[in-house]
Amino acid sequence: MRASLIAACLLLAPLPAAAEITVFAAASLKNALDRVAQDFTAATGEGVVVSYAGSGQLARQIIAGAPADLFISANPQWMDEVQDAGLVADGARRDLLGNTLVLIAHGTAAEPVDIAHLPTRLQGGRLAMALVDSVPAGQYGKAALTHLGLWDALAPHVAQTDNVRAALALVATGEAPFGITYATDAVAEDNVSVAAEFPADSHPAIVYPAALLSGAAEPAGRAFFDALSGDAARAAFEAQGFRVLD
Repeated sequence: MRASLIAACLLLAPLPAAAEITVFAAASLKNALDRVAQDFTAATGEGVVVSYAGSGQLARQIIAGAPADLFISANPQWMDEVQDAGLVADGARRDLLGNTLVLIAHGTAAEPVDIAHLPTRLQGGRLAMALVDSVPAGQYGKAALTHLGLWDALAPHVAQTDNVRAALALVATGEAPFGITYATDAVAEDNVSVAAEFPADSHPAIVYPAALLSGAAEPAGRAFFDALSGDAARAAFEAQGFRVLD
């Protein structure tokens, strides 16, 4: 009788919830990485929670002790900061993706813009950019404008945002006529179009490193890290305009 009661209680007791994989990722990855996470969960049953923000903000949170299994940055600099703090698992960092820097305009059929004429084309409006000192898209954008000799003229007109998707939103709603984002952001928003592409040599190469963090849950975290380089992930990233780095 006693054994039967114990067995019944065990059957009624809730099972412990499976641990979720926590990923800190650059905001520009949202559409593609959401698809990768959904596909991974469907294939493995492992839950994935992704926290999106500017890479600098995420790196600082990880260094301060925020719990995360993986980090995907929009530039190597912030990944270097995390690695230098001893928080990247041994041999578990790889350059995952590449991207293109573009000038976007409000509307679905904006005419091409000569970037050299951008100070005049703004006509008193704002140029939306992610934070130019801490968010990779803003850092790349400032580097490109500086290289082209335009930063001093445009700096007073820049509207800085916490991340690149916030800059995208300003242009999509028409609050800013132009913005600087990645080409993949323009693909993700119907209310903007690409007005110009910045020369590749005007800024550092855009590289997204991914890393498994030293406190990651095993084996689930490593499985998701490996899945980022799989065929399904490649298809999701390429569909959003990313360049997959081999």
